[in-house]
Amino acid sequence: MKNTYSGDFASSLLQIKAIELRPHNPFTWASGRRSPIYCDNRAVLSFPTVRTMVKSALVELAGSISGFDTIAGVATAGIPHGVLLADSLELPFVYVRASSKDHGRQNLIEGRLPSNAKVLVVEDLISTGGSSLKAVDALRQAGAEVIGCLALFSYGFKEAHQAFENAKCPLLTISDYPTLLQEAIKINYINANEADILSAWNQNPVAWHEQFVNSEV
Repeated sequence: MKNTYSGDFASSLLQIKAIELRPHNPFTWASGRRSPIYCDNRAVLSFPTVRTMVKSALVELAGSISGFDTIAGVATAGIPHGVLLADSLELPFVYVRASSKDHGRQNLIEGRLPSNAKVLVVEDLISTGGSSLKAVDALRQAGAEVIGCLALFSYGFKEAHQAFENAKCPLLTISDYPTLLQEAIKINYINANEADILSAWNQNPVAWHEQFVNSEV
């Protein structure tokens, strides 16, 4: 689903360097895999204009979903964006930890989750979808009904799409990888040849990594 802010947000992510594209000098992810893109949406919080765009876009996306009464952020990066949305809609907010605390009440979900809550989850970035769906599962185990998930950006991997579909959790994002490439060409951040390289990575990141590593040998 496209929204009013998709292109402008993708362009803004490039301009504030929340996303960087390096098709010829790829980054090394924590997994050790080489990738031509690096995304850190936490940078959005430092730019009021972009932050306001995120808030407006999340409100617009939330408007296409009905039946939720609580917002839940995925720790840690989804928390501030979830708070922005919850504050705009005047709804309760909770957040879901990656794992339970090892002291105190050993909470996995922080805040007061209303009884029989109908929850809309907010995440910053969708890669494989693992952390987001782990939060969805934690909320369901706590007795909540998860209505869907919103995210700022998605790499658009097929495995993530399938994972959300299998979990019966609708996913909507402000922007995505194909839109990012379109905007990157438009503002002369990349050329057509570099766009082809970046598209090839998106289609098969593992094969792309192996090909790049082999080319270095």
